[in-house]
Formats: sequence, C-alpha cells, structure tokens
Amino acid sequence: MERLGDILKKIRTRTNTSGENTDIWSTADIGEAGPDNSCEICHGTKYVHPLLPSGRPDFKRIVPCECAIKEIEKERSDKLQKYSNLGSLSKCTFDKLSPDGRKSEGKALFDYKPVYEAALAFAESPVGWLIIVGPNGSGKTHLACSIANFRINKSEPVFYIDAADLLDHLRSTYHPESSTSYDELFEQVKNTPLLILDNLNISSVTPWAKEKLRQILNFRYNGQMPTVITSSIPVEELENNLECHLNDPDLSRIFVIKRMSEAELEHFGGLELELIRQMSFENFNFKVMNMSVEDRQNLEQAYNVSWNFARSPQGWLVLLGQNGCGKTHLAAAIANYLHSNGKSVLFVVVPDFLDHVRSTFSPESHISYDYLFERIKKAPVLILDDYGEQAATPWAQEKLYQLINYRYNARLATVFTMSYSLDEIENRISSRMVDPIISLVFNITAPDHRGDRKTAGKSNRSKYKKA
Repeated sequence: MERLGDILKKIRTRTNTSGENTDIWSTADIGEAGPDNSCEICHGTKYVHPLLPSGRPDFKRIVPCECAIKEIEKERSDKLQKYSNLGSLSKCTFDKLSPDGRKSEGKALFDYKPVYEAALAFAESPVGWLIIVGPNGSGKTHLACSIANFRINKSEPVFYIDAADLLDHLRSTYHPESSTSYDELFEQVKNTPLLILDNLNISSVTPWAKEKLRQILNFRYNGQMPTVITSSIPVEELENNLECHLNDPDLSRIFVIKRMSEAELEHFGGLELELIRQMSFENFNFKVMNMSVEDRQNLEQAYNVSWNFARSPQGWLVLLGQNGCGKTHLAAAIANYLHSNGKSVLFVVVPDFLDHVRSTFSPESHISYDYLFERIKKAPVLILDDYGEQAATPWAQEKLYQLINYRYNARLATVFTMSYSLDEIENRISSRMVDPIISLVFNITAPDHRGDRKTAGKSNRSKYKKA
C-alpha cells in the first residue's frame, strides 16, 4: 500500500503564482513540433511558453499545457481514488442520493433529511467528527462514502475503511508474507487527513481489537482530526472512553437515522410545537424584573442545574414550581439542546401521553400499544412535562407507575416538571423521585413571571417542600 506522502510527491507540478499573464504561446509555433498532433495547443510537447504582459512569449519559462494539466489531474485523481480504499464505493455520491432517503410505496422509510444535510455540509467543510448512527440499510455507508468522493473531487485525500476490515488488515500484517507492515498501515489510518471509519461496533471485538481502535481514535481525538464514523450501535452503548470522545460537544456532532415511526414518536409530545421549539437556554431569562434577589438567584440555580443535566444527562431531575415559573422552558431547553446535538430524546406532556396511549387501542391507530409504550419506556432520555396533571384514574396511575418504575430500575435519564408538591404525588412514585442515589429535586421558588408582570414579586414558597 502506497503511503500518502509518496503519492503526493509523485503528483506535484509547477504552477504559476506570480500573477503575470498566464496566456500561453506554444513552442510548436516556431517549428518545435512534438511527436504527435493530439493537442492543438502544444502538438504533443506537453509544455508551452507563457505570455508576458506585453504579449510576447516568455522564453525563459515553460508551463504545462492544458492537456498536460488534465492528465496530471486525472493521475492525481486516480492516485487519490486508489489511496482512498473506496473500491466499488467510489460510485457512491450525493447526486445518487435523495435527501429524503429510501422510500417504499412513495413513503419515506427513515427520517433522513437532517442527516443528509449534515453530511453534505461536512463534505464541504470537514471539521471535527461526524457520527452517523442508524440501522442496517438506512443509507449511512452511502452518506459516508459520498463525503469521501466529494473530497476526492476537490483533490483532497481521504481514507475509507470498514472497522472490521481494518482489524483484519492489521492482523494480517503480522504474517511473514504481508506486503504491508503493521506500522505502515497503522500510521496511515491514524494520520490520514480525513478518516472514514464505517460500521464501528466495538462491543463484539476482542480486547486486542478494542485497544487498536481506541489508539486510533484517541490519536485523532487529541489532534482534532476530521473523522466520519458510522455505526448501527447507539453511542450510549459504546465503552466509556469512546462514548466520551463521541459525545464531546466541542468536537463531535451525532446524527441518528431513525425509522419514520420512531421519528413520529419522538415528536408526538410537543417538540414539534413552535413555542416548545423556541425554548432554549439562550433565551431563558433568570434576571427578571420585579422579582426579589432571592427569587432571581433561585431561578439562576435552576438554570445551572438544568444546563448541567443537558450536557450530561444522567439520573433524574425533578423540577417543582408553580405555573409560569420557567420549569417547562428549562425542560424544553434540555430537550432542544440534546436534539440539536443528535441525541435521542422524547419530550412528552403527561396528559397528552396518556391520550396517545389510549388511542393505540383504536382500530385506526397506526402504532400499536406495545410499540408506543416500549419506545417511551426505554427512551435514552425522557422528559415528562406537567406530571400530576393527568386524570387520576386507576388505569392512568398504573400506566405511569409501570413507566416510572421501569426507568427507575433501569437508571434511565428522566426529567419531570410538576406544579404539585411531592406530598400530593402517589407515594410509590414520589419515593423514587426523592431517592438521592438517582434523583435531584429542585424547587423553583420564583413566581409566575410570564410577561414580567409587576405582581411577579409575590412568590408562593409554602406549597413546595424542599426534598
């Protein structure tokens, strides 16, 4: 396997950077005809004299003819294609992809467009890491290879390799008859300007293979080197070291290709609503006028608690407070932050959730009860807004207990917002909410400050007991 440096040395050519007139004057015009007449400009000599500003040929210099430049560019492209290791995947381009992804009977199978747009933007300016997660057949490999071919067309080197193939190649270098040394291949993968690592699945490989992949990715992480990684395994299921690298918001962007049923489910609870979509940490105001210093400080603490949870969603966060105090804004900000960073998150209003669960029993429902309940129950991050506002029927209480008890035992990240005190919540649920091992309860004592009304200075702290 040729090294990148050797390839690039072979294809360097002289170029004119003087800013002078680059019009050309063929040597063939003074009888220095080349061996053939394949080019009307140089007649096969491959070189010409550039013209000076006066219009006279500069006989002191020669530059490659247009035909020679085309040959050089083709040779360069061929060498970059060979270096890329794409093989038959060199046919994978953005032109052959639909922004909506695969379809069946005219309907999109996957929520593909956001990932397509992110991949195209990365191809135009490859900075940091792009992580594409999706099921087999969702098009993630085609997207990754489209990025590679896009960069090759820009005369930029790329190295593509399937993670399993990489490990096989590394093992084969130990064979006495191997034409490539281990160090040569390992250094090439580590140092390539843009690495496309396809089908990363570190959970099923040997300790030796895990260490090799970890060394490569650690090197590129520390060097902030552009990298594209595809995987059918959720980032949360990778080992801690790699998960930390892939989840680094300063370097990585994670995009998940979801089946349309999953995408529809992700938005059924409220994130598709314009008001909820606009709620972010940037536009959350904890310096509200007509509010006491104590209440402002409390609201700022609630902001910091929610921001820390968004950056590292672990355990439970319970936000208590009266209507209008900002708890839904903070919960939505967590959801929007995670969603914008490619993380899987469900934002649901509890009464709406119960309505949707009931609707699955209808013969006209497109989603089964089991599918809906299982997806919500096992969501990596679930945000339950307005908990306690549900109709207090035995059926509703039992469904919510099943949901919350599962997430408690599985230690899944969950956010609750409530305008009720914990004393008013069913004991078997409130006892889990106050468990300090998994849960942080924050009481927002600030009053209703929507519209920054003058009455906002009167806060009601008696209703919400500190946990």
